Amino acid sequence: MKNLVHPAALLPPTGGVTAQLRQQYASAGHEQLDSRGLAFSEGLQLPGISTLIQESWQRSVQLHANPDNPEAPLAMDREELEAYRRQHPLAAIMPVIHKLLVLPSHDSGMLVAVGDEVGRLLWVEGDAAMRRRAEGMMFVPGADWSEATVGTSAPGTALALGRGIQISGAEHYKRSVHPWSCTAVPFHDPDSGALLGVVDITGTESAVAAHTLSLVEATVAAAQAHLRVERLQLAAAGQSPASRRRSPAPKTSGDPGANSLYRNSLQLLGRDQALLSIDGRTVALSARHSEILALLSTHPEGLNAEELCTLLYSGDASTMTLRAEMVRLRKVLHQLNPDAVPDSRPYRLPMDLLPDSGQVLNCLQRGAHRIALEIYRGAVLPRSEAPGIAELRSRVSSLLREAVLTDGSAESLLKYAELPEARDDVEVRSAALKLLPPRSPKRAAVVADLERLDRELSA
Repeated sequence: MKNLVHPAALLPPTGGVTAQLRQQYASAGHEQLDSRGLAFSEGLQLPGISTLIQESWQRSVQLHANPDNPEAPLAMDREELEAYRRQHPLAAIMPVIHKLLVLPSHDSGMLVAVGDEVGRLLWVEGDAAMRRRAEGMMFVPGADWSEATVGTSAPGTALALGRGIQISGAEHYKRSVHPWSCTAVPFHDPDSGALLGVVDITGTESAVAAHTLSLVEATVAAAQAHLRVERLQLAAAGQSPASRRRSPAPKTSGDPGANSLYRNSLQLLGRDQALLSIDGRTVALSARHSEILALLSTHPEGLNAEELCTLLYSGDASTMTLRAEMVRLRKVLHQLNPDAVPDSRPYRLPMDLLPDSGQVLNCLQRGAHRIALEIYRGAVLPRSEAPGIAELRSRVSSLLREAVLTDGSAESLLKYAELPEARDDVEVRSAALKLLPPRSPKRAAVVADLERLDRELSA
């Protein structure tokens, strides 16, 4: 194996870290990596490379991203992409993105990309010559640029971390991307807080200039405000966002995560009373109504009265009790949107409604446990004793824990350990301790936690 380059050999006399020096460090780090991620598998640390980049490279290794694969895979063909983009809520912000980022990019020689919440690029616009160059690495609409697929990149890593990020040249995990630099910021729904996607600027060194991150963050904030105002205007006019879109396309698949559902969302995680958002209007539900909508949203085919009673009540309950609750729930939903009132025989939601628990499960199915962990804010309706909710709560929590234990980095394990349900989780902390570098300052807190748990278990 090649020898590590000691950072002292690269430091300029002043000791400052220049952009050129960052690239030398990153290039030297890549010399220690092969397609199996040899440096990390042997527990080595790469000198001169930021902790953020090293942790992202480590996640890339654990997710089996190949640094020598020259192209990102295409996740959607043109027909699927067109249908998906037409329905996606981020379509509404593209005029703002075009005005604030795309038009200026024609003079600056940069590309502007907007992707969905799992890292698939939906729009790539900007300088024509740069777009043709970017096609060589498949930085094109429909391609998957998640961290799980291509490794460290601004769009995928911004989604994995849940915050704005800049990746310069050789800091990218994929070697074919080393001539490029990029800045990306996640985009959250202004009403529900759900993760909708990511906004990215890609180009040469100017794409990671000091002001670029602030520019993208300001653009995202302006786009969120635009989306919020548009929804309020449509609600005042008695319209829904869907009514403004011409020729609505059919769903591309049976996966609710693959359609524009996030404008209608149900927040169940870490809450005793759900928050329901429909067409930009949000209401807090009662505990019982939270349970009913959670169950109906996870059974889109519908449930008859007996089935819903079984899932809703821990003891014997008549369908008359359920019908009384449904009458009250219909009144609440009718005030938000008459089209949201559930059907009966069977009870079924007439419009798509994606709970945040479903968003977590969709991410886990795609192997995107970092994004799932970012969305996860606690157990599903933690105080609910409804059998169906208890089963959903257990399924979401156990699948997330299993994914983090199986594929998670030390950072993911420590983030999971902060959740209330993981307060006494010895296995998670032990796994994190094994992955933390020997000199990591985070080790002391983990050891203290393990000692606390040992004392409590021994008492």
